[in-house]
Amino acid sequence: MKIKHSNTIIQSVEKKFIKNEMPFLEVGDSIQISVLIKEGSRERIQTSEGVIISINNNNLNTTITIRKVLQNIGVERIYLIHSPRITNIKIIKKAKVRKAKLYYLRSRSGKATRLKQKFN
Repeated sequence: MKIKHSNTIIQSVEKKFIKNEMPFLEVGDSIQISVLIKEGSRERIQTSEGVIISINNNNLNTTITIRKVLQNIGVERIYLIHSPRITNIKIIKKAKVRKAKLYYLRSRSGKATRLKQKFN
């Protein structure tokens, strides 16, 4: 009984911090994400693009892993979706994928990393 009670308390506290205006994200989506970055005393917004290769759903702690290739080097970043540092997420295009995790993109390069576009 105490475990259920503590879970409801945790969920009620987390509910205050969950963002409701988020777009529906799926694995394979190409997105543009804007993040607030603090440099010294001033803040600026940095945007980055990439393909979502994995989503870890865990209420407030939901994370996405974004992969992009810069100067022939693959870069992956993990973002907390509900973080107050993330200001905007924009879906550029959706892809038709058949796997929950796209880790196989790590071993591919060039045109082999293209995904089939999904039209609505």
